Amino acid sequence: MEVLTRFVLGHKRLVLGLWLAVVIAAFAALQPANDALSQQFNVPGREGYETNQELGKIYGVGGDISPLVPVVTLPQGTTVDSPGVRRQLGAALAKVEAALPEARTASYASTGDRTFVSEDGRTTFALVYIPAKGGTVPGQAEAGLAQDALAGVTVGGSAVDVTGLDALRASAGQGEEGGAGVLIGTLLAALGALLVLVFVFRSFMAVVPLLMALVAIPTTFLLIWPLATVTDVSVIVQFLAALIGLGIAIDYALLVVVRWREERDQPNTTNEAAVKNAMKHAGSAVVFSGTTVAISLLALVAVPFPALRSIGIAGLLIALVSVAVAVTLLPVVLATVGPKLDWPRNRRDAQASRGWSTWARMIVRHRWIAAVASTAVLLLLVAAAATIQLGNPRADSLSQSGPARVGLENLQSSGIGTGPLTPFDALVRSGDPEAVAETLRKVDGVQSVVAPADWRRDGTAIVVAFPTADGSSAEGRATLERIRATALPGQATIGGEAAQSADFIDAVYSKFPYLIALICLLTFVLLARAFRSLLLPLKAVLLNLLSVAAAWGLLVLVFQKGYGSGIWGIEATQAINVELPIVVFAFLFGISMDYQVFIISRMREAYDRTGSTETAVVEGIGRTGRLVTSAALILGLAFAAFSMTPGTEAKMFALALGLGILIDATIIRGVLAPALVALFGRWNWWLPDRAARLRRVGPSRVQDEAVPDPVPVPA
Repeated sequence: MEVLTRFVLGHKRLVLGLWLAVVIAAFAALQPANDALSQQFNVPGREGYETNQELGKIYGVGGDISPLVPVVTLPQGTTVDSPGVRRQLGAALAKVEAALPEARTASYASTGDRTFVSEDGRTTFALVYIPAKGGTVPGQAEAGLAQDALAGVTVGGSAVDVTGLDALRASAGQGEEGGAGVLIGTLLAALGALLVLVFVFRSFMAVVPLLMALVAIPTTFLLIWPLATVTDVSVIVQFLAALIGLGIAIDYALLVVVRWREERDQPNTTNEAAVKNAMKHAGSAVVFSGTTVAISLLALVAVPFPALRSIGIAGLLIALVSVAVAVTLLPVVLATVGPKLDWPRNRRDAQASRGWSTWARMIVRHRWIAAVASTAVLLLLVAAAATIQLGNPRADSLSQSGPARVGLENLQSSGIGTGPLTPFDALVRSGDPEAVAETLRKVDGVQSVVAPADWRRDGTAIVVAFPTADGSSAEGRATLERIRATALPGQATIGGEAAQSADFIDAVYSKFPYLIALICLLTFVLLARAFRSLLLPLKAVLLNLLSVAAAWGLLVLVFQKGYGSGIWGIEATQAINVELPIVVFAFLFGISMDYQVFIISRMREAYDRTGSTETAVVEGIGRTGRLVTSAALILGLAFAAFSMTPGTEAKMFALALGLGILIDATIIRGVLAPALVALFGRWNWWLPDRAARLRRVGPSRVQDEAVPDPVPVPA
């Protein structure tokens, strides 16, 4: 780090010129990079995905998007057998077909199949399959077109309501896609970050971390652009690169700037010397932090799912670019205009925080109580996480009002249920489709089956099975397993969105424990070198796993079980989106490790100077408490901005990461971590000779504890 800092400070104009060129190119690349992002979410090689692809090729419409479901409940005394009702129903669906000419439809009007009708004959529904165009809001525009086409249309005197998973999401206002939403969310997060930075610095220096983020985010997109031209990079990356990039880039700059101000306030220290000292300590911590974030994102790079893999690659780039900005551009800014921007100057960073130092002393004094109490709280959240159910959120949690909600309630109250929203689509390549349908009707968990005569082409046929339970729920996946285990007459494979979701769970989570183990091992090796210890990196890894599990527990309690979800106007979802746990793990494990590195690096520095663990804990927390809290608050605000995006899934993601980060920065880093360091005493710092040689660092032998030194605090 010292060599790099000397080079950067010795070539200021070159560094500034290079970054200026990069930023100009980066802003020019924003739109092309966005246009190159993939709109598809695929699980190649799995039965569900391959079946859906073949359905799309043969019929023009695959099963990889849930169908739209127009529903009508007739007035009392009127049934589908009443005069004129079937004709009116056919006319209504003809309007939908005109609005969605590529759609594949089936209904009682077109088939005469009573499967589309409730037992009392008053409620009937149709299936409208549309082409999968991908994106972050697939099917929602089509849902709007279908409902608009049915505006003012009645069947037997009743309105026709379009429901379905995507119709429900559209009804909840999730139709904003891309650009404007990202920009607004990022600007709101930036405004919140600026307020926190003004509080931290109380000078014009507050704009410097934001300036670093302004450089890091477009540069990340500049690197994503060529990547997106050779492989699929998910459109979700635009949200994550903006908001995660904002948080991480500010965090790293914040760490360096705070240390620079501290060094600058030391006696007889020039500004350039302050920059070098800050980079020697804080810069090294940033490098290790960024590396751990990158390593944690290997979890996404390694999964056999292109969309998540691309998110992992993009997240890795976010971390590495933020590190590059913090260790090259930021030192130049501090060495040139830093002193002028640090006005009005205050010396608050020259000494440890009084409040945090007092807090740390209390934790050290009551280390057992702190450790037990904080662990108990976290274990309660971990216990909640153990009950997690993966799948799409329950349909009635997606929207609380509107035609889609009315249609859903009509399906449920009529006894038809929610099966039509998440059906299983069997592509029959050979054999009698009616025989396949009859076999599927006998499978436990299948409520009903349809095999429309006009859904036959090129020697194939489509048979649709409606599960009793939601097809994406645990019960629905069990039904899918029974269907696939059943010997169907002829040759048939099972597709549909619910089947593809089940394949995703199997593809990703069957190997997830091995990925976690690999990431933990790599992180341990890296931190053992950074901390010159064996126990500290082990605790860091375990505490990070505890932090992630606690965030999963929050997801379960708030959304799956519904404790507090009413704040967002959402009912209990009964399930957590299949991709959320692994995405939360990848980002939260890495980001929370930042705080661990910030705090433990400062403790290690204090211990090497004093030989006292208690002094190290008090000084480490006293020096970094305000920093870590501010950094966590900035990231929390970034995710709070993301939570303003309409939709249950976006709110789940934002809550898990936002509150997960705040829990990590308070309960874990503010209570449990320092309590454990105090409990283990001198053994925290042990690194035997052989392990030190392997890591090319000096050994750290167990020594008697020195008498704790008083940590200076502001008068």
